[in-house]
Amino acid sequence: PIYMKSEAEIDRGFEYAKRVGVKTIVGVPNYELLPYVDKKVKEYDFNYAIHLHGPDIKTYPDATDVWEHTKDLDPRIGMCLDVGHDLRNGCDPVADLKKYHTRVFDMHIKDVTDSSKAGRGIEIGRGKIDFPALIRMMREVNYTGMCSLEFEKDMKDPFLGIAESIGYFKAVSDMA
Repeated sequence: PIYMKSEAEIDRGFEYAKRVGVKTIVGVPNYELLPYVDKKVKEYDFNYAIHLHGPDIKTYPDATDVWEHTKDLDPRIGMCLDVGHDLRNGCDPVADLKKYHTRVFDMHIKDVTDSSKAGRGIEIGRGKIDFPALIRMMREVNYTGMCSLEFEKDMKDPFLGIAESIGYFKAVSDMA
């Protein structure tokens, strides 16, 4: 995500997105800048997906917090549902996808070892997230946004874990 702490940073983010031809920005604006983001999504006709952070950062810890701060703004302002961070903040990412699906424009797909701040990244399918249920919910709500695999384990040599995670996600997607 692009962290945005000023109107100038928001302007640069929107100009960059326009220049490279993307229609969804994944960002993290300070709360007080949300009215300015609202103005910019109307001006550019872009979606703006606020990345949620779980218990590590107080700004946008989970899907409910993003919703509470954006529900009265332009409907093109929504969230990047990071399923691992959502779970680590004690939330249910499957239920949150169902509840907030009209405002989920991007998803970060990863698994974690625990549904608390202590949860750490692990290969998809070995952790606490119910991926068959998540994939079924993505289909139920007709999710058409982006999905990005995140793998935050073994950062010096992540390739085997990434391959395992992709294989698991693909297999479950084919079966769910």
